[in-house]
Formats: sequence, C-alpha cells, structure tokens
Amino acid sequence: MNTKNIQLIAMDLDGTLTQHKQPLDAAHKEALDRLGRRYSLLIAGAGQVGRIFSQIGHYPIDIIGNYGMQYGEYDRDAKEIRLVRDIRVAADDREQIERKAALIRETYGYTVYSGGSVEFHPSGCLTLPLLGTAADAAEKLAFDPDRKKRRKIYDAVAGAFPDYHVFVGGSSSFDLAPKPYDKYYALDLYCREKGLPHENVVYIGDDYGLGGNDESVYRSDFNYLTIDHYQDFPQVIQPLLASV
Repeated sequence: MNTKNIQLIAMDLDGTLTQHKQPLDAAHKEALDRLGRRYSLLIAGAGQVGRIFSQIGHYPIDIIGNYGMQYGEYDRDAKEIRLVRDIRVAADDREQIERKAALIRETYGYTVYSGGSVEFHPSGCLTLPLLGTAADAAEKLAFDPDRKKRRKIYDAVAGAFPDYHVFVGGSSSFDLAPKPYDKYYALDLYCREKGLPHENVVYIGDDYGLGGNDESVYRSDFNYLTIDHYQDFPQVIQPLLASV
C-alpha cells in the first residue's frame, strides 16, 4: 500500500475505535486528530448516524450509518451532524419473518428466549437475537464470545433470508440489512459520489471474518488494515503516519 496515494481513512466503530457501544476515549481521539491532519476521515457503521455521533462525543467526522442507508456530514459551523441520506425500506411480511425465525430456533435449539424473537428497526433492518430482545446483558456477553455458535448456523440464517445481507452481530445475535446495503456498497457509493478511486481509500476494521459486517470491504479491492482489539488502534495506524 502506497500511503502517498491515500486520501481517505474510513473505519468501523465498535471494536475498532471503541469498546462495544462505549465512548471514544482520549487516546483514540488523539489518534484520530493525528490522522485528520493528513487525511479525510469517515466512520462506516452498522448503527444509526445519530447514535454513532453521540457515542463518539460529537467528534467532527462524517458518518455512514445503517450500512449506507444513512449518511451524515459534519457541519463545522453548527458543530453538529447533518443527515444527508436516510433511506427506509419496508420490511417483508412480519409474520413470514417471524415464522422463518421460529424455524431457525426450532432447528438449532434456540426456542427458549427472553422478550421478542425478532427486532424490527425503522430503517428496515432486522435483528435476530438468539437469546431474545430482553436477554440479560451478562448472559449475552457470555453466550458466544468467539462467534463459533453463530458461524455454525450462519449459512442457514443467510439462506432463510435471501433478500438481506446477514451479519454476525453484537454478542448473541444476527443483524440483517436489506440488500444491497452493506459496508462495501456504502463505501463504494461514498467514493462514487465524491469522485474518489478505491485505491485512494484505506479501511480499518475488526469484523472481517465470516459473517462480519466489515467482511465485504475486507474481501474487496479497497486497501484494508485489520485490527483485532480496539486498544491497538494507535499502533495499527502508524504506517499511515510514518511519513508525516
């Protein structure tokens, strides 16, 4: 990778810049500041733009949300994020989705759960929480830390929902985004809108394995820096700063 050609650093949030759903800490803010003195910066997230902006403490950065269904640009005068795109897709028949979820649960032994079986988001995205929508937080964290349980049934879930991109999400669930939305689609659209070739972009993400929401970018023609723990972010970016 020739850093002289790089103009944009795009990155995941949870697991890359922060612990899952935790605030941006001082060390990572300083790392972003250093990157921002040389490159344009962009977060490409799975959550909503507003939630991401709040989580990072209103850090001045453009944000892709909901796998490209949302896009927000930072307004430096107002010091706020301005939502430029907010696409909502009507979900398929809810009863049919619930039936598919029930069949997966029956087939693979997840018939005992707390709360709802499926979470329907306003965007049209879905969450299939194997432990239920009201599961205890500690129970969720302990359920599948290496993701082996969910990856074992990943193909079955993806096959049951062919109109969605399926991701191994959070600590105990599957996240589903209506096609064509995923992070590759989102980043490619951003580049086309900005007239930016893929070779001028580096993406940084931790979720690049089977079913990971960064996998589509990892397997593409974008430059990619892998990270396996968010605390390593300041070290991972050193090659991008070496010639500064």
